[in-house]
Amino acid sequence: MEHSGCAVNRERHFSCEDCSGNVSGGFDASASQIVLCQNNIRNQAHMSRVVTHELIHAFDHCRAHVDWFTNVRHLACSEVRAANLSGDCSLVNEIFRLHFGLKQHHQTCVRDRAILSILAVRNISKEVARKAVDEVFESCFNDHEPFGRIPHNKTYARYAHRDFQNRDRYYSNI
Repeated sequence: MEHSGCAVNRERHFSCEDCSGNVSGGFDASASQIVLCQNNIRNQAHMSRVVTHELIHAFDHCRAHVDWFTNVRHLACSEVRAANLSGDCSLVNEIFRLHFGLKQHHQTCVRDRAILSILAVRNISKEVARKAVDEVFESCFNDHEPFGRIPHNKTYARYAHRDFQNRDRYYSNI
């Protein structure tokens, strides 16, 4: 975040609260704050996914100046990126949800999770949410910043972190 020009203060930018429903967290764009729903987070792995998901939204808010409240395509893009990069669609999570397939399953999961996330925060029809996701899917699914790759597991996450640390060195040699 700081590398992208956004200061981060853990005391100010993170909040743990009790939430209604089954939502696990959210990003409050008006306060630039990540909210973790302490009553709905089941374990450390779940919390890590929620924090990563919401940090993707915070990164998009900083980097892309997302119009969260009036542009559903902006919201759709950030939700696609968050579902893709946070581990929401890992094979283990999908097996626990009893959703699994072989061909293009990760992409299908990302689409479905993005649509569900949009419907959780916007009062729009599923068709409008699906259309917004479809319109932005290709470019947003392939945008892996700040990781540079999809961190499917801890090993990939370490590689992504190493790539991030070395990217200035790489670009300065071009």
